[in-house]
Amino acid sequence: MTMSKRRFQFLDQLVELYQKTRLPIHYETLAKVLGVSKWTAYDMLKEIEKSGYVTRSYEVNPNETGRSQVVFAPTEKATELFQQQRSNVIAIENWEETVHAIRQLLNSIKHNSIQDLLKKMLDEIPGKQSNLEFCGYLLGIFMAYVKKVGGRTETAIQRLIHKTSGHHTTLLMFAGTVMGTVIQTASEEMGSEIAELMGKCVTMIGDLSSREQELLSDFVKEALS
Repeated sequence: MTMSKRRFQFLDQLVELYQKTRLPIHYETLAKVLGVSKWTAYDMLKEIEKSGYVTRSYEVNPNETGRSQVVFAPTEKATELFQQQRSNVIAIENWEETVHAIRQLLNSIKHNSIQDLLKKMLDEIPGKQSNLEFCGYLLGIFMAYVKKVGGRTETAIQRLIHKTSGHHTTLLMFAGTVMGTVIQTASEEMGSEIAELMGKCVTMIGDLSSREQELLSDFVKEALS
């Protein structure tokens, strides 16, 4: 089931209330915070429950002897969802810093040999924290490599990338095409390390949000123009 903006709002508030008390939340409490009827809150939580983001339980109502009340608590799946959301926000906020570092790299290519560029990649890539930063820096090194090689190789890759549609497809096409050229240039040991990093990057690209893929794809096309 799709997590709509409205469902996300209800779940977000439930998680916040739960984190404050570490106790399951009654739907009326959530309704008051969000300014909706208790039945709206109850129905929405039942829908969210179908997605596996909350669990429902029954507790004794302290105000009515012998009567139980329905309460809801976020699941581990909900926690993971919000952790990913925060990670995506942080990654996008830090993207400008990553872009600046990549541009500095591109500006330094005339002073470095191809082997120096590859070594720099192997030295610095493992320290990148977010998926976006990791992929951005790795593809940035590949962009620097393409510009260093120049000639017909650069022209062919430029044409290929600018004719490719779809952000995800563009990124994979660029990575795969340049990877084949890099492996031919690198030593056997270095080529093996680069291939391992590239494998991680391909997986990460698939895990990026659509917005992150767009940022990365647009930057690759811009840098290759």
